Amino acid sequence: MMLNISDIMQTVSMIDHQHLDIRTITLGISLYDCADPDIHTCARKIREKICRKAERLVAVGEEIEREYGIPIINKRISVTPVSQAAASCESDDYAVIGHALDEAAKSCGVNFIGGFSALVHKGFTESDRKLIASIPETLAGTELVCSSVNVATTKAGINMDAVRMMGQVIKSTAGLTADNGGLGCAKLVVFANAVEDNPFMAGAFHGAGEPECVVNVGVSGPGVVWRALQDVKGASFDVVAETVKRTAFRITRMGQVVANAASERLGVPFGIVDLSLAPTPAKGDSVARILEAMGLEACGTHGTTAALALLNDAVKKGGVMASGHVGGLSGAFIPVSEDEGMIEAVKSGSLSIEKLEAMTCVCSVGLDMIAVPGDTSAETISAIIADEAAIGVINNKTTAVRIIPAPGKNVGDSVEFGGLLGSAPVMRVNEAGCGEFVARGGRIPAPIHSLRN
Repeated sequence: MMLNISDIMQTVSMIDHQHLDIRTITLGISLYDCADPDIHTCARKIREKICRKAERLVAVGEEIEREYGIPIINKRISVTPVSQAAASCESDDYAVIGHALDEAAKSCGVNFIGGFSALVHKGFTESDRKLIASIPETLAGTELVCSSVNVATTKAGINMDAVRMMGQVIKSTAGLTADNGGLGCAKLVVFANAVEDNPFMAGAFHGAGEPECVVNVGVSGPGVVWRALQDVKGASFDVVAETVKRTAFRITRMGQVVANAASERLGVPFGIVDLSLAPTPAKGDSVARILEAMGLEACGTHGTTAALALLNDAVKKGGVMASGHVGGLSGAFIPVSEDEGMIEAVKSGSLSIEKLEAMTCVCSVGLDMIAVPGDTSAETISAIIADEAAIGVINNKTTAVRIIPAPGKNVGDSVEFGGLLGSAPVMRVNEAGCGEFVARGGRIPAPIHSLRN
C-alpha cells in the first residue's frame, strides 16, 4: 500500500491534534481444543493456550506504535464463547474458567479479555445456563474479563426467557459490584445479532466461523471527523457526507497498515478492520460533538437521528474503499459515559433514554454505558433489552444493551468509572410497570423478512 507525502502529513496531523488512534488490536483465539470434563483441567488448558498464543501481542503492538508513530490504546484478547468451550465440563461453577481468563489476561499484559459469553437466541444448552448463572460472580471477582450474551437474531427472533434472565443477571452483577458503582455491569453486554469478529469490548468473542487465531483491529477517530466538518460549515449535506467519507477512508487505511503489520509479526491471519467511531471522555473525541457540528444546538434535539444516520452511512462507505476486509460493527458508537458530549447532553436534559433508543435504529450498536437508578427493577431492565433487541431483529442489524443500575444512585447523580469507561450521569427510566409483559417468556417470532432462502 503506497502512501504519498500528503497522506503522511495528514496522518501526522490527525494523530497529534485530533485524537486519532488505533483503539484496539484484538487477538482472537479458539478454545475448542481445551475441552475437558474436569473444569480445573479445562481452565488450565485455557490459561496455558491463551498465554502461549498471546505472549507477544503487547510487545508487537508497542513495536508498531514506535515504528509507525501511531498510538495503539488497547491490546485485547477475545476467545471462543466459554459456554461452548466448556460444554463438556462436569461442573456448574464456570467462574473457575472466568478466573483462568483473568489470570491469562494479566499474564499477557492486555487491557481486557472478552468471551465469557453465551449465544442463546433460539434456546439454551445446559452449558449456556451454567455460564449465565456464573456471570455475576465472575464479573465481581475478576478485573479484566468481559461477558456477553446474544438473546436475539433476525433469523430466530427474540428469546424472551433469556431477556428476562439477563435483567436478573444485571441486577445481581450490580449488587455484587456496588462498592464500585455497579462496575461489573460495564463489562456485560446483551446483544441481538452479535457478530463473530468484533474487536471492541465488552462484547468481543471469537466466533465459531473464525480461524484458530486471528488479528482484528479497531480504529477510532471522532476528533478527526469533527475537525473535518469545521471546514464545511454551512455546506449542504451532500458535502458533509462526502467529507465524512473521505475522512473515514484515511482513518481506515491507517488501520489496514497496522493490521497487516500486526498479522505478519504475530504470524496469524488478519481478520478485519472495524472502523467504528468510538469516543472517549476526552474533549475533542466525541460523536455527540460531530452531530452538533452539523448544525444541532445539542445532541438529542430534533434532527439528531437524521444526523447520526448520515454519519454512520458515510463512515461505512468511506471505510469499505480503504480495506478489503471491513467488519466488526463499523459505524458510530454512542456510549453515554464514554462521550463527553453525550454526558453534557444528558445533564442539560436534551438527551433521554427514549431519544437514545431512536438513535440506535441507525447507529452501530445500541444503548451503551447507560446508568439508571439503582432501584430500577430487573423487569424494567429486561424490557429495555427487549425493545433494543426488537430494533436489531426488525432492522437486521446488531444492537446491544450495556446498562448499569447504579446502586444507591438516583436521577441526577453520577457514577465514576474512570479511564475509557468515563462518568455516567444517572438517567430517568419510565416507571410504568412492564413485569407482566416480561413474565410471559417464550420467543417473539422472527420477522417475515427473515425468510430469505
